[in-house]
Amino acid sequence: MISWNVNGLRACRKKTFDSFVSEKNPDLLCLQEVKLNPEVIPEDDFGYPFRHYHLAEKKGYSGTAIFSKTEPLSIKEDLPDRKHDGEGRAITFEFDGFFLVNVYVPNSKGDLSRLPYRYDSWDPDLKDYLIELRQSKPVVLCGDLNVAHREIDLANPKTNRKNAGFTDEEREGLSNLLAEGFLDSFRHLYPDKEGAYSWWSYRAGARARNVGWRIDYFVVSDDLATSVREASILPEWEGSDHCPVGLSLTLA
Repeated sequence: MISWNVNGLRACRKKTFDSFVSEKNPDLLCLQEVKLNPEVIPEDDFGYPFRHYHLAEKKGYSGTAIFSKTEPLSIKEDLPDRKHDGEGRAITFEFDGFFLVNVYVPNSKGDLSRLPYRYDSWDPDLKDYLIELRQSKPVVLCGDLNVAHREIDLANPKTNRKNAGFTDEEREGLSNLLAEGFLDSFRHLYPDKEGAYSWWSYRAGARARNVGWRIDYFVVSDDLATSVREASILPEWEGSDHCPVGLSLTLA
């Protein structure tokens, strides 16, 4: 499985997207921030017979997509609480062995104006939804979670202490999810690995200097812990301010 915030699918396709999909050929490909309007959804299937775009009501904003080689049993958009509708931020594909939930978590914004919504509403509702799904079968959550969970997950933790993506509230939201029986697949395999980032500012040559943040994740319910074979970050693939992240599972 691959997850990638493409920061505009049309723009990413002009760079590396098509060659990336052709070379990596994942079984499941989850995208965030596709920034598409209904009239410009690509006709290309990228080799996937099953695909679903969930777009925001606001044109050219947010939006998610999942491409699959296997037909899902069901597809759901958004979270159960309808107050989160309208921004195209969540898609759930149900398969025989697990649920796949692809999310683009709201950014708290530079002035933290959206932090209350994030902390009081989005994060708790996402957690409750994943717990509900797990009662039926294992769960894989992926996407841009817009938070660096621990100090090891960003290059400059001290200077970003109260900035969006590294506030106590955002970090607590992810901690609360993990405390309910979910695990960060990358840290599960690489608990002490430093310099592993998935997003870099366009400013000051941050990517070339690897001054980044790890804010893109595969989180799995702990009943999948023994199924995790690899969790990867692929910074060599450009085309967005994020790089792709991957997960390999062996399912019975």
